[in-house]
Amino acid sequence: MKRRVIASLVFLAPWTVLVPMAQTPKEVPAQAVKRIQKEVRHELLMLPYFGVFDNIAYKVEGYKVTLMGQVTRPTLKSDAGNVVKQIEGVEQVDNQIEVLPPSPMDDQLRLALYRAIYGFPALERYAMPVIKPIRIIVKNGQVTLEGVVDSEADKNMANIRANGVSGVFSVTNNLMVATSK
Repeated sequence: MKRRVIASLVFLAPWTVLVPMAQTPKEVPAQAVKRIQKEVRHELLMLPYFGVFDNIAYKVEGYKVTLMGQVTRPTLKSDAGNVVKQIEGVEQVDNQIEVLPPSPMDDQLRLALYRAIYGFPALERYAMPVIKPIRIIVKNGQVTLEGVVDSEADKNMANIRANGVSGVFSVTNNLMVATSK
């Protein structure tokens, strides 16, 4: 009888140690979070169909990555979630990316907005990089400008150019001005 009690205690002892350890939250090193942030940014920018009419943001909390934003293609939403899941150290991905509804009218507005903003001489320099710094999001005629510009004047100019496009119901200017280092 004593042997059974001792054998069961020996068998259960490791479980009593492991259960409390599994319930305590993990301490995440700052280096790991920085590395995950860097890799998530790189992987999202490398998506083949990520364009000027898509906006993807992310938030890293420990080993969990939350994806947010708007995209024009459903495959881009799933691709973004899949590439982030493959990153070493990422344990959970919360994909909250919104797929914009297909609309021929919105497609026409996107092209007109692109020409109005990136074709304007004062803003042409933003058209040079492969990854455009001004994101144009159109949903049911409502326009949102996201991204980073060099000055307050550029931010205001992009807003004026977007408001001047026929068929636009409203413009929300979420452009941020880059701080000089």
